[in-house]
Amino acid sequence: MLLSVIGTGYLGATHAACLAAIGHEVVGVDVDPAKVARLASGSAPFHEPGLDALVRRGVDSGRLRFTTDSRMAAGADAHFLCVGTPQRAGSDAADLSALDAAVAGLAPHLERRCLVIGKSTVPVGTARRLAERLRTQCPAGDEVALAWNPEFLREGHAVEDSLRPDRLVFGVTDDESDLLLREIYAAALARGVPVVRTDLETAELAKVSANVMLAARVSLVNLLAEVCEAADADVEDLTSILGLDPRIGPRFLAPGIGYGGGCLPKDTRAFVARAHELGVDGPLALLREVDAVNVHQRARTVDLAVRLLGGSVRGRRVGVLGAAFKADSDDVRDSPALDVAARLLDLGADLRLHDPRAMANARRAVPALRTADSVEGACRDADLVLVLTDWAEFRGLDPVSLAGVVRRPVVLDGRLVLDAHKWGAAGWQVRALGRGAR
Repeated sequence: MLLSVIGTGYLGATHAACLAAIGHEVVGVDVDPAKVARLASGSAPFHEPGLDALVRRGVDSGRLRFTTDSRMAAGADAHFLCVGTPQRAGSDAADLSALDAAVAGLAPHLERRCLVIGKSTVPVGTARRLAERLRTQCPAGDEVALAWNPEFLREGHAVEDSLRPDRLVFGVTDDESDLLLREIYAAALARGVPVVRTDLETAELAKVSANVMLAARVSLVNLLAEVCEAADADVEDLTSILGLDPRIGPRFLAPGIGYGGGCLPKDTRAFVARAHELGVDGPLALLREVDAVNVHQRARTVDLAVRLLGGSVRGRRVGVLGAAFKADSDDVRDSPALDVAARLLDLGADLRLHDPRAMANARRAVPALRTADSVEGACRDADLVLVLTDWAEFRGLDPVSLAGVVRRPVVLDGRLVLDAHKWGAAGWQVRALGRGAR
């Protein structure tokens, strides 16, 4: 089947490559010529494990093409809308300008029966509005149907999540759209992947609701961690106990410096903004506190760093390990790690940062940031080391070797990834959010 993917960012590039990998012919469309050129050469413009090889294989096979010309998508049987919906400047609401522009660019070229499929995370009600625009602006008129098929990708696992999803959601208004989606995803359905067929509005709510629930869970665990710290209890033991409760389970119970990235923060805020527009306001105080607790974690991390340096970071050498918002990604959008580093810089710290993948993006976001090509380079002569992203490389660091590099063996474990006993035995003072000073 010939498919088009409009927008080739984190979502679109991955989706296009994975559709080609399961046998479809795919044309990816984007307004950024540099991004298109890089993808067309067989290389992803961002780090995502396994994606480079998948893009290269698709391009080499001829099944995957990229262009800036929307007309090249005109003959496709289905068109996936995969553009970004970031937080609107000066507001908590989602910015739908790129999505609206994508529809405006595509609509004049749809001259025959086809299906437009939204994958972008949008405020509930967007799909009905776009369906009406397509009906009035496409030459094919009512022959163009709209469906919503939300994505549930995790950065760092996006290829796996695309090729082997744990569920598929089809928001449709007719049987023909449902059948076409089932044909597109036939390989996944043959493996028994569950499908929920629903209406457009419920499909729109699916991804943002999942993110709101995850955000609430992370913030609640971080609240528990703060209580543990104040009571001289151990949050790791506490979360192990909670995880054994089958009603709670062990996943997403890791406390730390908070969530970030291009989804959870902005989706939680956009959900609150849209609910307010719909007249649901009083209960939203809960979600506003979820966001506030998350931001508070960053301030708590900076405050603890200041205390570990005797009350001031000015002129003190600080080594920061991590800039990406999570491991296996180069994404620094709303990254708590980068935010903590930037705050320490503003307080006058002599700071060096290392990240296995995200340093270029970190320097673009914070031009004053000084980076190092290795962990040792970031930590050399440091008075304090902060571990702020949960990279496997950081989990496996040798505390004995690193102790010979720093000036003071003091580490703030912002992700609870270090073996505190092992590091303590090597002479380190180890502090973490959620652990008391003992």
